[in-house]
Amino acid sequence: MNDKIKVLLTEDDPNLGSLLSQYLKAKEFDVTLCIDGDKAYKEFSKQHFDFLILDVMMPIKDGYTLARDIRTINKNVPILFLTAKSMKDDTLQGFNAGADDYMFKPFSMEELLARINAILRRTGNKNQDEEQPTEFTIGRYNFNYERQTLIIGNKSEKLTTKECELLNLLCLYKNAVLERNYALNKIWGNDNYFNGRSMDVYIAKLRKYLIEDSELEIVNVHGVGFKLVDRT
Repeated sequence: MNDKIKVLLTEDDPNLGSLLSQYLKAKEFDVTLCIDGDKAYKEFSKQHFDFLILDVMMPIKDGYTLARDIRTINKNVPILFLTAKSMKDDTLQGFNAGADDYMFKPFSMEELLARINAILRRTGNKNQDEEQPTEFTIGRYNFNYERQTLIIGNKSEKLTTKECELLNLLCLYKNAVLERNYALNKIWGNDNYFNGRSMDVYIAKLRKYLIEDSELEIVNVHGVGFKLVDRT
């Protein structure tokens, strides 16, 4: 029985497409590579895929259009966009088209794998060889998710459950954007206005906990979410 995660990868740059495909296959994913959005849609219509990696700028059918078309027939398959664009409106367009996450080129293969696995965890599918980390090193801090502790030197902070859940998501998305609505739905169960204000309070608390390391910062990504920046 083949229990590998089936990935549909669309990338019109043949060198990058081949590199990504080979890397993911080496990590035990079953990868189908398409060089344009039209071919990708036809491939998606013919077989089951567990995960989609879509380049935004593609010939014939771009990534946004492809995502919208796929969402009309499958609302749940995870979608990760790859793009050279970095404008806020482009990011919002991607989420509005049905994306679960966004990565800006250039990126490391390790970050790509971490983002894929994070999305698979939250959508109920999981790479069989990947285990969710419970301990993180961020700057000079050690964060233990299971013990709900944040330690720097001989100073230890005991986190509340929501502080712990929020910091855990920020760590999983370290140096990348944690989408606001996803975090609200994941932790609070609803992305309404009042929960949003509550999350802002917890973000402020986490910033105070991390203030002793100037290389760490939780930044607002206007209109999208938050990013835990680790400059170490």
